[in-house]
Amino acid sequence: MNFDYKRMLKFEHNVGEKEKKYRLIAGSIALLVSLPAASILLLIVGVALIATGYSGWCPAYSGLDKNTLEK
Repeated sequence: MNFDYKRMLKFEHNVGEKEKKYRLIAGSIALLVSLPAASILLLIVGVALIATGYSGWCPAYSGLDKNTLEK
């Protein structure tokens, strides 16, 4: 697999509904665990998961030309 930076910058929805739910749940859990644990890395991961779950677009998926949308 090749990673294409130009393709990564295109905003095209590439995260399916089922995966959106998983990302939002996992991001919320990571965010809640990061606060008492004072873990900056876990906080960043949680925010990234929530952002990609909410928007339906993952820049890493775009770069790898991956798509989980149901057809």
